[in-house]
Amino acid sequence: MADPDRLLDALLDLPQLFGARLEPSSGALAWTWLGRDPVPHVWARTPDGEVRRLSEGDEKSYFAGFLPGGRGVLYETDPGDERTALWARPWEGPARRLTEAHPPYYLRGGELHPQRPWLVFGANYDFERGEPLEPTWIWRRDLETGELRALARPERPGTWAPQLDPDGRWVLYDRATRHPGGQELWVVDVEGREDRRLLSAGEERKVHGLWAGPRVNYVAEGEGAQVWGWRDLEGRGRVLLEDAHLERPLRLPGAPFLAALAVREARSYTLLADPQGGAVREVRPPRGNLILLGQGAGGWVGAYASSTRPADLVRLDPDRPDPEAFESLTGLEALLPPGLLAGLVPAEDFEWTSSDGLRLHGVVYRTPHRPRGTIVLVHGGPTAHYGERVNPEVQHYLARGFHVFLPNYRGSTGYGLAFREKIKETGWGGLEQDDIRTGIEALMAAGLAEPGRVGVTGTSYGGYSSWWQITHAPPELVAAAAPICGMTDLIVDYYSTRPDLRPYSEEMLGGSPEEVPERYRERSPVHYVERIRGKLLIVQGALDPNVTPENLSAVRRALDAAGVPYQVLVFEDEGHGIEKKANRRLLYRRLADFFEAAFA
Repeated sequence: MADPDRLLDALLDLPQLFGARLEPSSGALAWTWLGRDPVPHVWARTPDGEVRRLSEGDEKSYFAGFLPGGRGVLYETDPGDERTALWARPWEGPARRLTEAHPPYYLRGGELHPQRPWLVFGANYDFERGEPLEPTWIWRRDLETGELRALARPERPGTWAPQLDPDGRWVLYDRATRHPGGQELWVVDVEGREDRRLLSAGEERKVHGLWAGPRVNYVAEGEGAQVWGWRDLEGRGRVLLEDAHLERPLRLPGAPFLAALAVREARSYTLLADPQGGAVREVRPPRGNLILLGQGAGGWVGAYASSTRPADLVRLDPDRPDPEAFESLTGLEALLPPGLLAGLVPAEDFEWTSSDGLRLHGVVYRTPHRPRGTIVLVHGGPTAHYGERVNPEVQHYLARGFHVFLPNYRGSTGYGLAFREKIKETGWGGLEQDDIRTGIEALMAAGLAEPGRVGVTGTSYGGYSSWWQITHAPPELVAAAAPICGMTDLIVDYYSTRPDLRPYSEEMLGGSPEEVPERYRERSPVHYVERIRGKLLIVQGALDPNVTPENLSAVRRALDAAGVPYQVLVFEDEGHGIEKKANRRLLYRRLADFFEAAFA
């Protein structure tokens, strides 16, 4: 077996790209790279074709958008607790901070007005009274005078990033309905005089939208399918497609088309539509995931990834989307150690049937070495999925002699709207946990797992699922668990989390703790810790404002009272998820050591 530690170091140095966008007027590209630096940083292919880092310092940085006219980028810095600051960085010259260094609120988005010195952003804060809020309000800040004006005051939490239209006259934002599962599109003029609903799919359904010139490109939840279309400010519009596999609208600057993301069997591709004629076509490679980013002077640009090819920005012909013909625009290949990609283990599809007969799909990786056991890596969300993407954690486990299974349980994206909504039928801690358990049983039947040699880990909802499996499955089925930033007491979690995130708990559990207290208690793993017979390692970020350390405190009290042994690994400088390169190196090695000892 090759040295797994040396391989892990090489894998962690491998840049993982996300959040990329194209600025068509200058042809610039910008994105966030995780792995190139000790912390995530913002990189760009500037208008002159140079690839360089734009964010500075030792805080985590994330690309947020472009400056008006394509003169540079906006990015956020996060000290770990998600109290982010927004910065403007021109292509040449120093960065300028636009918001407080460590604000008393959670920032949502941030865009600069194309003509005026105004910043439009969302914040769960009343600047007039100096008080935090549960809902997020839409604000306009004059960067010269400091004047702040509230443009919209939603009454419920659930508002995300506001967006200025190209002319700077209107702000598009989403607004929660009275039902926790509902989300509408609203517009407010930049003076805050007219605030009105633009599009609603109903009290219990969501609509997501992006400006596409003077139109809003939207994807809305429908009756068993997603609806893709456009709407303008006068109420004119057109439905382009109804399809269960639509996920969200896409920005497509520089192209005379509207675009949407679709996912089938956890593989992403792009749909293009003529907004007037309505003709729709797919741009889908034969393998991997492709998201078109737009059309610049050099042609079409997209983001492509597979389980053996790291996510990269590429130039391509959408009529012939063959990955072998894609041209890298980041110089990524020159950053990779020779032979690294050739040694990566590819993903394999894996299907099974859950306890209620639902057909399920995930991916499995087979270790090329003598198997020591199987690690089940559960994704967070739960509104997310595992697909084809190079994953340093997975490849490290394979090098250590573990098979790895990534289940996409009900509630995951990538399998249609009805599949995603199924998790609400029983709520968190319901049949989606049966999906994971029956997946493990199917692995054993297929010879990819052995009794007493299966461990479960994951972050956020993956951490919650790890808690659920270790408290409900016998050690023959789940011998060990390593929950990372996972909920333990759902009532504690509800009241200690960010206020703008609480509606998601209400949507998934059918109400607040006051409305359905027994369900919150019944679905909290903290009340079942006396059942644990397997090994337990708890991982937590000390700065986490989402699944707060109060979850760790609550479960430690319960474990100690029940006399259950456990290990704890706390990262003092991390929040919701472990992202710093040095910390990921420590975590992945520790997890592999933990599972190896548990299976011995």
